[in-house]
Amino acid sequence: MTSYPAVFRVRQRFLRVRVDDVAAEVHHQLAALALDQRIHPGQTVAITVGSRGIANIDRIVQAAVAFLHRLGASPFLVPAMGSHGAATAEGQRKIIEGYGITESYCGCPIRSSMETVVVGRADEGFPIHVDGHALRADHVLLCNRIKPHTQFDGSIQSGLVKMLLVGLGKHAGAKTYHAAFQDHGFDRIVRGVGRRLFNECHVVGGLAIVENAYDETARIVGVRPERIFEREAELLQLAEQWMARLPFAKVDILVLDEIGKNISGAGMDTNVVGRKQHADLPASDRLVQVKRIVARSLTAESHGNATGIGLADFCTRRLAQQVDRHSTWINGVTAGHLDAVKLPPEFATDREILAAALTTIGLTAPHEARLLWVRNTLVLDEVECSAAYLAEACARDDLEVLTGARALPFDAAGDLPPSMARLT
Repeated sequence: MTSYPAVFRVRQRFLRVRVDDVAAEVHHQLAALALDQRIHPGQTVAITVGSRGIANIDRIVQAAVAFLHRLGASPFLVPAMGSHGAATAEGQRKIIEGYGITESYCGCPIRSSMETVVVGRADEGFPIHVDGHALRADHVLLCNRIKPHTQFDGSIQSGLVKMLLVGLGKHAGAKTYHAAFQDHGFDRIVRGVGRRLFNECHVVGGLAIVENAYDETARIVGVRPERIFEREAELLQLAEQWMARLPFAKVDILVLDEIGKNISGAGMDTNVVGRKQHADLPASDRLVQVKRIVARSLTAESHGNATGIGLADFCTRRLAQQVDRHSTWINGVTAGHLDAVKLPPEFATDREILAAALTTIGLTAPHEARLLWVRNTLVLDEVECSAAYLAEACARDDLEVLTGARALPFDAAGDLPPSMARLT
């Protein structure tokens, strides 16, 4: 019979920079760009909206629309998300509406289409695709969160420039660019094609969002188009400093209550769990080392897209049943990240899945295993930790021990509560 580790709860203390009045900050940042000198009454402005679960994104977009209306412009929203939403116009529209970004709330149309226009060819020879609605607009305002990418490194990762390429490239462009990344590298393609698209798409500026470790809006920055590469690199450094992390770097088993596209493009943030692809870095040299990952459920906001399930070593049967294999596989094939969409072994109950996982961590006795249990890779302020960490946790100033060690709370069916957050 398996002996499971006891767990206790800790609270992490992260730096908490945040924006108190989101709408006011959006107006302030856009005003600093002197958009009234470039956007004239009656002109159309396409505002990009992605598939990530960005804090306050509905309020940020609504405020940007209101600002443009004050200039006399005619703004509209464009879902900019490559192949997400099963690579359909309606699917992508539903994703942003699920975040509260509706026509009635924002006060402008949503124009969702998978149509792209080829505006030329990159120096490497491949076609450059752009969303037709965005291309036909008088101006494009890029709006996205800046954060470390789950696959690629460099001074430019996930943010405004990537949205311009992959997001506004829709399915056709996303497939092309991800193929080019494999042959020529992410940084080269993003910079080369990005510079071409700034002119082709009449990019008037960007709204860059940086979040803190509590999944809150920490900074909103208006960026002039000619400074987007420079400013995005600077803001990426802030995002890396402020992002949430696991409280301990060496982990035998990491239990994730949920994965999902609203949490990370890879379902789980590979920067947090230590599974970002570094071909030149041996596993033993990586800062975070997690032996086994257990994924328990898929967020509703993912609409069945379970990209990232393949990064887990085990999953529950209920998660496997939530997977829309068609939309998941489209995303994996488009991104060229096939490992992320492979289905791991599934088990009927949490008790069974942990019993199996505990047999795969080496010579460590199950009750001595280093186990962390979190809600997801965004929400890490409170973490359930196994007793193996207790002495270290008590000695650290950045951790507050909230409970003593107690048994994992399996119910009669052998399942844990649906969310770690529900434990008392």
